[in-house]
Amino acid sequence: MAARVAIISLASDFGCQVQMTNMEDHLLEVLAQFELSYWQLASSGHLPDEFDVAVIEGAVTTEEHIATLKRVREIAGVVIVIGACAVTGGIPGLASGAGLEDRVGCVYGDDGAIVACGRISPMPVDAVIDIDYRVLGCPIQPAEFVAVLQRALMGLSDRAPREPLCASCKVAENTCFYESARLCLGLVTRTGCGARCVTLGRPCTGCRGIAEDANLDSARAIVASHGMSPDALDTALELYSTCQEAVR
Repeated sequence: MAARVAIISLASDFGCQVQMTNMEDHLLEVLAQFELSYWQLASSGHLPDEFDVAVIEGAVTTEEHIATLKRVREIAGVVIVIGACAVTGGIPGLASGAGLEDRVGCVYGDDGAIVACGRISPMPVDAVIDIDYRVLGCPIQPAEFVAVLQRALMGLSDRAPREPLCASCKVAENTCFYESARLCLGLVTRTGCGARCVTLGRPCTGCRGIAEDANLDSARAIVASHGMSPDALDTALELYSTCQEAVR
């Protein structure tokens, strides 16, 4: 019997789920490998009582999200989180930590306490439940999602890269932004994207999260050696990695 897959949305802009529909040549091949039991973005139904694989997009921002995740973990044999919001807390994570009540008031006004009832400090999915696979990026790359999904369906282990992006830039023969004193987070950001942004002339903004092998102290020293404040590196990392331990 084909694996039953449920695609679940938390707090995000749904960009990663839209990317899932952009698999083009791979789409029919991928769909043939499983039974799509539930897709919150495309269905008005309820989460089923039985499924095998959960694909989760978005950060955890409400008590309801926590309850949903705990239920999902009880049901699903495999949990895959996709995109920066789910993996690192992403942009919603900017509102994490102290001052949540002030932020609620800023967004919702005087009725914030009522409208935002149940809101909690944003966090990644793995702050609530154990996860099995990660698809990184903002948004995800369709080919990477296909590869991770196939690994999950075959029972292979997760293989998210550990090293920073700079190695990929060297392979692509990109000119380093630091040569022109421009901040780039490729020094500490997890590789695996093929250095797409840098190859197109844009500094890395860190959407894949901080690499496990990253050396933040050395990165700050490199930033300083090129005439920029090390604080600029830490500030830039907050865009996608506020919830990561290395930034807090």
